[in-house]
Amino acid sequence: MAGIEWVAFSVFIFFFALVTVMGFFAARWKSGPVSEHLDEWGLGGRQFGTWITWFLIGGDFYTAYTVIAVPALVYAVGAYGFFALPYTVIVYPFVFAVMPMLWKVAHKNGYVTAADVVHGTYNSRALELAVALTGMVATMPYIALQLIGMGVVIKAMGLTGEWPIIAAFIILALYTYSSGLRAPALIAFVKDIMIYIVVLVAVVVVPYRLGGYGAVFSAANDAFTAKGGATGLTLKPGQLLAYATLALGSALAAFMYPHTLTGVFASKSADTIRKNAILLPAYTLLLGLIALLGYMAYAAHLKLGSPNDAVPVLFQTLFPSWFAGFAFAAIAIGALVPAAVMSIGAANLFTRNVWKSYVDPAITHAGEAAVAKITSLVVKVGALAFILFLPTQYALDLQLLGGLWILQTFPALVFGLFTRWFRAEGLLLGWAAGIGWGTWTAWSNGMKPLASLALGGDSYTFFVGLGALILNIAVAAVVTVIVQMILPEEKGATARS
Repeated sequence: MAGIEWVAFSVFIFFFALVTVMGFFAARWKSGPVSEHLDEWGLGGRQFGTWITWFLIGGDFYTAYTVIAVPALVYAVGAYGFFALPYTVIVYPFVFAVMPMLWKVAHKNGYVTAADVVHGTYNSRALELAVALTGMVATMPYIALQLIGMGVVIKAMGLTGEWPIIAAFIILALYTYSSGLRAPALIAFVKDIMIYIVVLVAVVVVPYRLGGYGAVFSAANDAFTAKGGATGLTLKPGQLLAYATLALGSALAAFMYPHTLTGVFASKSADTIRKNAILLPAYTLLLGLIALLGYMAYAAHLKLGSPNDAVPVLFQTLFPSWFAGFAFAAIAIGALVPAAVMSIGAANLFTRNVWKSYVDPAITHAGEAAVAKITSLVVKVGALAFILFLPTQYALDLQLLGGLWILQTFPALVFGLFTRWFRAEGLLLGWAAGIGWGTWTAWSNGMKPLASLALGGDSYTFFVGLGALILNIAVAAVVTVIVQMILPEEKGATARS
């Protein structure tokens, strides 16, 4: 206990206690029978307006691990780490154009999950199950990464062992169980305001303490030059295609995840989503500022055990203990919000598309809510066990695969909003081809997100997930043509609005 930073820890505990109280209070916020309907527990009653949705989607899109990992990546590889900026620029026009259509279909038919939409569109239980299982599996390592982000700041305050993370997630599990989606929606207000304060103070005070941004970029450039190789303040010519495909693929995958779609389905109107697509780019500005902390770590001449330590050590070194504690609390709370929404999204998928479809088709609305509550606890326990008993690298590797996998649900979910040409058989085989080829390619490349293709004596490096998506669509199209030739055209299902 002697190594604990008591001032920072005290500030941390104060804000953590504040959001815990808010989490339990949320069951009574925006009144509705939380335990009597999955719409109430899992989607907050589908009543969130523009500002609540803005904080909620921002809270589960820009996570604790983002605050830790983006500066760490910039610290490690330089300009390459900024791919997250164009990716979050690309994603919002997509959200503006597509997500209101998806919301209308879900709202009209009472759908809670992406797999509900897919089943309603194609009337295929197999395709529904494929989308549901992909969403659940892709979410688990993502929750584990939130725990890793929280663990980094807890360690920075001098706490050792696993008990602080276990305690934090027991509290998270309890108020998510009682309040459902209302809890992270309410807490997201505090989390986002704290993150904005931390980042805006950091990008002013840190360069001032270090001699200005010129000194920051100069120190980072000197460090990358000493390393040699592919790192640097600007992209090398051979990195451009990889950078572009990584940004595009990540953008297409971002709103396929259960947690981001949960925020969409919980909105009260299609206009709410459009307004959020206009307002959410404010987080992109924030993300760019967060990424610069990776360069600032070089200017501060920090000695780091891991690139993930860049942000915590930077705050410990350049700020008083009370502000470091405030920053660490912001990051830790930034883990609770997305972890809660992720577990709710996974629970909704299991309840609607596994339990109701295969175990108890006659389940009541209250029964659905009860199953989802229990499932959300199981998901959190699974994620906690993941980081307690397996090497951290497994979570990192599986999160990479999770992004690749969730991208393969894009054709089944999005194409049906615009055309009924694709057949379920084609989309299912396309999904399998994308999952299989993408997983094998990433695994054989040492779990790297990029693969290389040699054509005409030149080598082209690209994002594996996007390559798998192209294969997915091609297989889906070919199989659809074959099936249409063999079988009469089926009049599709019900889901379009």
